[in-house]
Amino acid sequence: MTRTVKPSILLSLLLGFFLNGCATTNKSATADTNTSASTSIPANASTSDSTSATLLAATSAAAVTTTPATTSASSVSNSPATTSAPASTGVKADNNRKDASESFDGPVFKNAAPADPATFRSKEDPWEPVNRKVFGFNEKVDDYVFRPLANGYRWVMPDPLQIAVGNVFSNLNDIPVTLNNLLQLKFNNALTSSMRVIVNSTLGLAGVADVATGIGLEKHDEDFGQTLGYHGVASGPYIVLPFLGPSSTRDAGGRVLDIATDPVFVGSFFVAPFIGPIVGSTRAADTRAGLLKSEKTVDEAALDKYEFIREAYLQRRRNLVHDGNPPKRKEDEDTE
Repeated sequence: MTRTVKPSILLSLLLGFFLNGCATTNKSATADTNTSASTSIPANASTSDSTSATLLAATSAAAVTTTPATTSASSVSNSPATTSAPASTGVKADNNRKDASESFDGPVFKNAAPADPATFRSKEDPWEPVNRKVFGFNEKVDDYVFRPLANGYRWVMPDPLQIAVGNVFSNLNDIPVTLNNLLQLKFNNALTSSMRVIVNSTLGLAGVADVATGIGLEKHDEDFGQTLGYHGVASGPYIVLPFLGPSSTRDAGGRVLDIATDPVFVGSFFVAPFIGPIVGSTRAADTRAGLLKSEKTVDEAALDKYEFIREAYLQRRRNLVHDGNPPKRKEDEDTE
């Protein structure tokens, strides 16, 4: 009985191993079939995927149109990261634009870009920034020196005496006026100016009384700046001289010749050293005192005192050079 049992057990074991091998073979074949099928699906499903994508887009669009406000609010609250980044970017852009607008220092016009400050600068005043600084310096000197000196001069000197002092300096000024009239070939004016000197120096007691004006000898105003302009020298850029005030490059050069031919300056070399500064200071005080009345008008009428004085000076010099009949400028012709 023992012999028959052992072969049967061995056969059963062999049969079990065989069946197990067949089952493993079937599983691997099934897996290979599934793998090949899955690899072949994308090639055949591209059309269905595109159709699904189209349907998904349509569904999402419908969902957007039909979703109530509470849904959008909840979606916004559930996704703070996606909304905070654009908001911060917008704030930064606004700050950059604000900084750019605040960094500009100049006139800004409504509904327009800021204009270049250089476009507001006069063609006759290309050195305006420097001139304005010198003008401010002269204003301070005038406030602390010349204006108090002029007020003190008016307080000390009675009106008749002020008129007499002004007549003396006007009579001395007729000497360089006569010279410039000759240089400009204005012989009639030169004769009139020379006669004024003779009449006022004699009958007017050294110029204290202006007798010449009373008998019809007209007073003229000529200097070397006008003489240069008469002979074709351009005015040049406007310039503000320290202590001396408004001028131009041409008039600044002519002022040197005016000083060289000034009777007060020349006469100071032939008298005691202290007389020249006294006479010069008296003339400066008398000239400044004569401007006190007009100064108030300028301060009240001018929005920009620097520009007002500049335009008044340039216009007056043009009239003097052309004897009151200046030619039209190109800017004036363009505006007509």
